Amino acid sequence: MDFLFHIKKIRFFLRLIVVKFYLCFGLLFFSAAVFSENSSNKKLIESLNQVFKPKENDQYKIVEFKKLSNFSYIDRSTQEVLPTVILKSVGSQSISRRLVALEKEIDFLSAIRLAIQRNPEISQAIAFLASQNSSIDVAKSQYYPQISGGVSTSDLSSGQHGQQLLSLNATQMLYDFGKTKTSVNIEKAKLLLEQANVLVSIDDIANQVAAAMINIERYKSLSNTAQQQILGIQGILNIANLRANAGISSQADPIQAQSYLESARSNLIAQQLLLKQYQQRLRTLLGFDISNRHWIIPDHLVNASDLFRDPEFNTIPAMIVARTEVEVVQYQKHQTDLSRYPTLFVKGSLNQAINGVNPNNNKDDGFYSSVMFEASSHFYQGGAISAQTRAVSYAEQAARSKVNAVYMDVLDQIRITREDIKNKQRLIKVLVARQETAVRTRELYQEQYKLGTRSVIDLLNAEIAIHTANSELENARYDIYSNLAHFIKVTGRSRDIYQLNHISIQGIEVQP
Repeated sequence: MDFLFHIKKIRFFLRLIVVKFYLCFGLLFFSAAVFSENSSNKKLIESLNQVFKPKENDQYKIVEFKKLSNFSYIDRSTQEVLPTVILKSVGSQSISRRLVALEKEIDFLSAIRLAIQRNPEISQAIAFLASQNSSIDVAKSQYYPQISGGVSTSDLSSGQHGQQLLSLNATQMLYDFGKTKTSVNIEKAKLLLEQANVLVSIDDIANQVAAAMINIERYKSLSNTAQQQILGIQGILNIANLRANAGISSQADPIQAQSYLESARSNLIAQQLLLKQYQQRLRTLLGFDISNRHWIIPDHLVNASDLFRDPEFNTIPAMIVARTEVEVVQYQKHQTDLSRYPTLFVKGSLNQAINGVNPNNNKDDGFYSSVMFEASSHFYQGGAISAQTRAVSYAEQAARSKVNAVYMDVLDQIRITREDIKNKQRLIKVLVARQETAVRTRELYQEQYKLGTRSVIDLLNAEIAIHTANSELENARYDIYSNLAHFIKVTGRSRDIYQLNHISIQGIEVQP
């Protein structure tokens, strides 16, 4: 009898707990309806809401780069955290007002900042970031009560078709051996991955803008060289016409000079075409036409790039993405292992029969409540867990291999860029000497042509040699700038060198 008494007493208290739980739930919504206009009551409602759902977390807007780079490529057990991103609202009208002023005062660095401010690829990456932050709240929701309710009919096979049952159910997870925690960790790791993707997008757009401006200046210089070549050949053509009309030289000389002139004009058109292409590319990136702007490449671009300094791989966004993918897969593997364990719940239900008998206690219009504990587990799923374990293990191997692949690719690009720059520097010295020799040769050929000891072909070739040396010299010089811009992107130093930290980028502020 004592045992039965204690059982009944426990059941009574459990029912009382469930009733209080639903009373609190009802009071919450009642308070929201009655006191929503009062700011102090709003704070009370927010506090009560925390009992039933996770608090919204805006920490995804902050990426701390020091924590981001807190990992070693060699030590694969180290876990990194991404740098911080802060979201702020940026009005489109404020951007449009700034465009008018920027058209007059825009320079190399401000053009990069403007382009990343409006690029849709970065907007897309930020949207994915915000979406992933909400996925963390979805995972956390399993910590909180799950409430459901509805109206159902009675057993249709019993002939009692006019009866309905109003029910309200609540389930609270008590212990799941860390499955929910691991789900949250998976979503947090994916959040870091999306933060790294934002940095990748910023670096990529910054490099596109820098490359466009460098190539615009390249083809402006090459177009000027081509125009000078046309003027030089035109001068030779005039001399050849005078000498041919005077009968001093052959009539073929003007024809040969005219052929060279047409070739030079064709070369000018080709250079101008490439110039227009890069100007249009920059127009697309900036959002307005700025073809007449002369871009001055900053002097500190060479020194700040630290070409021969060993790269810090844990600060390169591409490496961070690959390393974070390993962390995501590791959590997924742990989640698969935990799925073998049971989950403990406490469940409560309230139901009220409407116009009929409550099937739970066989009372007319009866009310019924219950509280129970439940432990559920999937004992066998046709080998699904074992298959998932194998799949995640292979995925982890693939993710680790990707880290190595990114490392090798970055290292290869760094080495190739360094060698290219060193060779271009050596080439510039040779081209300067070649340029001086070509100028001296042209002077001698002009004197000899007047004396009749040189043909017009020799004079034309000497003129072409000068402008070819000039073109190759300009190409080599701008190749160095292009390689430096690529090196800055590959080593993940765009935000430092282009001064992109602590400024708003489509509502995001990157803090190193």
